[in-house]
Order: sequence, then C-alpha cells, then structure tokens
Amino acid sequence: MSRRLLTIAGALLFLVCGASAQAPSPEAMNAARKLVVTLKIADQYRVLLPQLLLKLRPVVAQDRPEIERDYDALTAPGSEIYAPFVTSMIDQIAALYAASFTLDELRQIEAFYAQPAGRKFLEKSDALTQASTQIGQDVSQKAADELKQRLIEALRQKGHKL
Repeated sequence: MSRRLLTIAGALLFLVCGASAQAPSPEAMNAARKLVVTLKIADQYRVLLPQLLLKLRPVVAQDRPEIERDYDALTAPGSEIYAPFVTSMIDQIAALYAASFTLDELRQIEAFYAQPAGRKFLEKSDALTQASTQIGQDVSQKAADELKQRLIEALRQKGHKL
C-alpha cells in the first residue's frame, strides 16, 4: 500500500512541478475527486499518518510523560489533526489527475475502478506489485548470472584468462 502511495506522491510532485498554470475545470476536478475516492487513496494516506505521528512522538514529547499523555490524546485515531492534511492530499492528487487526463478519461477510469473487476484489481494491486517486483529481481539475477557465465566463456575462447 505504501509503495503505491509513494509512487502517487512522486508522480504528483513531478507533474505538479511541470504542470501548466492553467487550472482544471471544476467539472474535471469533481471527476478527479470522485476517482481519488474510488481509488481509496485517502484511506491509504490515513493509514500512514499515525505512523508519522508515532515517529514524531519522541521528538515532540522529549521523553516527558506529561507531554506524552497529551500528545497521545491529541493524535488519537479519529483525531481532527489529520483532516487538513487528508483534504490537502485529496485536492492535490485530484488536481494532478484532472491535469493529466481529460474529463472523459477521468470518467472512464473511475467507471472501471467502480466495477467489480476494477475493485478486485485495487484489492490485489499491492500484492501484484510486490510479486511483480520479486519476479523482476529474480529474472534479473538469473540473467546476470547467465550473462556473466556466457561472457566469461566468450572471453576465454578469445584467449583471456579469467
């Protein structure tokens, strides 16, 4: 899940930096927001926020129990402390999508992900990404090993001592 969010965040930064000054239409933004909701991107982000706040806890609380208690209360799950960041993330990703796709494309993408096949793809995408990455690494390692042997053999045939 976090790989997909990091990919999205990276794409967001890349495209926002290079995006033109022209703002997407309100209709495109609405379609893009609907797509963001369908893709459950905000849900993924909400999962990451508590981890972020947990990492910040020792820095902010400075190992002082009285501060730690108040910190924990302020950052409890469901706390409104997350709301502005989630809203900002949704708006920025929606703007990215609205700038990257036409209104019709946004509607088509959202329609796909709203269907059972699209929902199944979303459910399995993290596992598929991890498995695909592992397959790529395994095949690359096998290729490197085999190519190394072939190259060594070819160089030996040319008289090189390896």
